[in-house]
Amino acid sequence: MKTTRHFDEQVRRKRPYIHLPWCSDVIANPLRREVQPDGRVRYWGEVRIRDETAARILREVTLVDGETVHNAFFDRGFTRDQS
Repeated sequence: MKTTRHFDEQVRRKRPYIHLPWCSDVIANPLRREVQPDGRVRYWGEVRIRDETAARILREVTLVDGETVHNAFFDRGFTRDQS
């Protein structure tokens, strides 16, 4: 999986609990995909964390290529009803 320097040096440092396999899974099987005005791509996907009963939603932002991860975080405001 490709990542940006920002992701490697900043995001992973601030959010060490985000695992790279989760990022790959979300891109491969997103609940929702949306292109931002700048061309970057947002992905939302479910992540199951051991010892937690409910799934969390991981939101990722990739570069224009749709595969190089630039940012990732848990999105507590995600609703499935949005189109």
